[in-house]
Amino acid sequence: MSTRRLLHHMLGGEGHDDLRVKLIDGALIALIVLNIFAVILESVPTLSMAHGPVFHAFDLFSVGVFTVEYVLRVWTAVELNHDRYQHPLWGRLRYMATPLALVDLLAILPFFLGYFVELDLRTLRVLRLLRIFKLTRYSSAMHMLAAVLRQEARAVGAILFIMIVMVVFMGSVMYLIEHPTQPDVFPDIPTSMWWAVVTLTTLGYGDVTPVTSLGRLLGGITAVAGIGMVALPSGILASGFSEQLRQRRAEYSQKAAKALSDGHLSKAERFALEEMRLELGMSEEEAKSILSQLAKQPKEANCPHCGHALKGYIAYSRRNEDVKPANIPD
Repeated sequence: MSTRRLLHHMLGGEGHDDLRVKLIDGALIALIVLNIFAVILESVPTLSMAHGPVFHAFDLFSVGVFTVEYVLRVWTAVELNHDRYQHPLWGRLRYMATPLALVDLLAILPFFLGYFVELDLRTLRVLRLLRIFKLTRYSSAMHMLAAVLRQEARAVGAILFIMIVMVVFMGSVMYLIEHPTQPDVFPDIPTSMWWAVVTLTTLGYGDVTPVTSLGRLLGGITAVAGIGMVALPSGILASGFSEQLRQRRAEYSQKAAKALSDGHLSKAERFALEEMRLELGMSEEEAKSILSQLAKQPKEANCPHCGHALKGYIAYSRRNEDVKPANIPD
């Protein structure tokens, strides 16, 4: 195995059940979490003054680790199993434009920007919180959310468009109604649109409120309409999550059934199923349940020469056991 291939493997490109890969992933996750705590604690003036050099040294160490990780991921991107990344130059550039690579870049960019652009120290501290998004690389839930948003992009986009139309319309009408009575509270349409956003989302801050009877009537209509508008995206996302879970179970079941077609699981098949389970974000209990159900299903035995099903023979496959055909007399 070449050095580049080995590094790609160690960075989690493949082989998720490898202990070395798990240790590296665990160390990076721990470093990210510690960075978030460090940024939060450093915002406390007393802690910042007392332990400023320690925070700075830890930040330098973290940036060094994240920079090496980013460079290695870009260098080993050509090892990804996709034609888009095979070219030595354009493949790496395409990888650098992927969401996960951009998140890795944002984790180290604020530190290097401080040397070229004059930024307030507090701004740099807050920008360091962007490192929390690096956790999305290790979160199957975030991957599923991204898949749901891609799947339901049209529906979510339609709901957002309707909400924008309602915000503009309700804000404009409220401006026409309330401006003559409250010129300071509703001085322009953008301010009225802020009221529409707060009302439609059922937040109700109370900083901008109508006082006329017609304005209050419009406010009530807007609030009631907002309940339905807020519920729609929630329902779409919930349905999308349910559909994604069903698709992932079906995908895993299909591959597991194919692996169990000969009545037993080889080492390579177990490795492939485990890798797929981790990629799909399924729990071990769920995967075992699917395998157990498939193992209990009777299957027709196939001829070892031609591959056709043998009439009158049924193979009962059990996990980790060879097929034992049983002759069923006519």
